[in-house]
Amino acid sequence: MEKRLKEINDRKIEIRAALNSASEVDLEAFKAELEKLNAEEQELRNRLDLASKINIGEVFAPTIEKPGETEERNSIDSLEYRNAFMNYVKTGKMAKEFRAVSMTANNAAVMPTTMINKIIEKMDNCGMILPLVTRTSYETGISIPTSTAKPVATFVAEGATSDKQDKSTASIIFGSYKLRCAVAVSLNLAVLSLDSFEKVLVDNISNAMMTALEKAIINGTGTGEPKGIIKEEGAELTAEALDFDTIMAAEAELPAQYENGSVYVMSKKTFMQLRLAKDSNKRPILTDLDIQNKELLGRKVILCDYLPSFATAE
Repeated sequence: MEKRLKEINDRKIEIRAALNSASEVDLEAFKAELEKLNAEEQELRNRLDLASKINIGEVFAPTIEKPGETEERNSIDSLEYRNAFMNYVKTGKMAKEFRAVSMTANNAAVMPTTMINKIIEKMDNCGMILPLVTRTSYETGISIPTSTAKPVATFVAEGATSDKQDKSTASIIFGSYKLRCAVAVSLNLAVLSLDSFEKVLVDNISNAMMTALEKAIINGTGTGEPKGIIKEEGAELTAEALDFDTIMAAEAELPAQYENGSVYVMSKKTFMQLRLAKDSNKRPILTDLDIQNKELLGRKVILCDYLPSFATAE
């Protein structure tokens, strides 16, 4: 049976490689084959488990399970699985009844969905940059057409027509990048209750992934990670001083269609330097209320440690 289990696992790896390849495949045939392999694997593991218990002289009492109880208990959101996952993080061992559900050749154990949802929720609520990013549902690797055409409407005489205007189009392709976070288990974490364990894990993972994502959004290189805002093409201003004229020049570069909802993103040191900036009438650009509310010229200011601070040349 162990030999057959290995053959099943090897075949699953082959199917996965075929699905990830660029060649055409028969999805329905693969789906049917995987269902048969999973059923056979489950039966073999049940037989091995039963034989193991018989070998150690374990006595079984007949039990009657209601329909759906087995599926609910083996679900990755069940209390039993959450406890098994916690034990796996602490010891590296997963209970036998959950191995077929959560463990494959490509992953050690699947994190409970409830924890994943909490991580995503915390990243959205606690992040400074991430909540401002527009979310799309485009698949990666697909060319999405774009257009910057701005047709002009003209007044014409009754019955007259207007010239056709060519529409130039371009395209954009969204890439995908893998973000990984490894958490070491200390002695303190090993003695926590289930709720405390999940909270600590969620807090640590969400903070680490949120920081990595926000850094990439700001200054990612585009190689092996997302391309950051400051790496994209755009208006670049050169200033010798952080004064009123510099701020006005930055405001002037903002297209009118993005006027509403735009924010300033800068380091805290740069924001505090603006206290010294004055307009042409020698009035401070920032008031005490602006500093308290973190605003500049009516716009919200996002303080970001991932950006360099403004420095004058010596």
